[in-house]
Amino acid sequence: MTPQPEAGAAAAFKTISRHWQWGILVAGSMLVAAILAALHLPAALLMGPMLAGIALGSNGASIAVPRRAVLASQTIVGCLIARSITGDIVAAFVKDWPLLLAVVAAIIATSCLIGWSLSRLQVLPGTTAVWGSAPGGASVMMIMAGAFGADARLVAFMQYVRVVLVAAVASAVARLWVGAPIGASTQVAFFSVDSWQAFAATLLTAAAGGGLGIALRIPAGALLMPMALAASLEAAGVLTIVLPPWLLAVTYAMLGWSIGLGFTRDILSHAARALLPITLAILIMIGVCGGLAVLLVYAAGIAPLTAYLATSPGGMDSVAIIGAASSADLSFVMALQVMRLVIVLMIGPPLARAIARRL
Repeated sequence: MTPQPEAGAAAAFKTISRHWQWGILVAGSMLVAAILAALHLPAALLMGPMLAGIALGSNGASIAVPRRAVLASQTIVGCLIARSITGDIVAAFVKDWPLLLAVVAAIIATSCLIGWSLSRLQVLPGTTAVWGSAPGGASVMMIMAGAFGADARLVAFMQYVRVVLVAAVASAVARLWVGAPIGASTQVAFFSVDSWQAFAATLLTAAAGGGLGIALRIPAGALLMPMALAASLEAAGVLTIVLPPWLLAVTYAMLGWSIGLGFTRDILSHAARALLPITLAILIMIGVCGGLAVLLVYAAGIAPLTAYLATSPGGMDSVAIIGAASSADLSFVMALQVMRLVIVLMIGPPLARAIARRL
């Protein structure tokens, strides 16, 4: 009977109409995203809506993102990943594939050990810690985690704590080498579309891949099938993937809201209790990846900044921006980052199941 104030707050919020709740959510998301972007924090367009959704969800909001909108957003994320797999990345992979595979294997093994340890210590329930520790794209991991029964809300919490810490450390390291602030991005027209024909083809590919993935009942098929289809078509020269900024903003908002609105005060309390061990685990992961970067420098002659950014555990978009604004070899950096993401997507589900059985 102690939670009466909380219940009262939730009841009071539910007196607000659903239309007003959506209005508050959209306005709050835009405000928080703008603040995060002004602070040069990564994934502002996703974290802003997610934080706004958490604020409403933990205070009894009665709105939810329609499942079809979430699935549609996942198809766009699949195409976004496919767009990252460029010819330069493939060439860099072919040139250094034994080295890249060894580094990726070491990073994935470390993340699995950390996730298993957090699960054994009951910091997070079930395989949630395994997915939260996975060194892949944060938005991708929370989609995959939800498809395989983990708590996507706590996975998102762990992933984005890591994204912020990794981006902060990577920016500091790059600034030491470059001697100038990192993070300035080129200005792009928010509502521009490079080619309407290519954009329509991209949407058609996303819809076809998503529909096929759902029809075949593939776990996270709405993300994986569009990714495979779009990457194959682009590699064959049939498709140019066009994803305008406004579409990505809507996609990130839908995914952020779908996670944030699911948070309750009990989940927030659990996340707060787990913050210290999660932060420690992330710092250990960053340290191990830093050690692998040193190995690349001395064993393969890779430039120190390139090696560090290539091995950074997560925050692929942030790492790409930092690499582009510095003297790093962006092709090598993205080859290792993209390969790690693809491998995690392939072996993540069976690894999570195996660890769950051992737990």
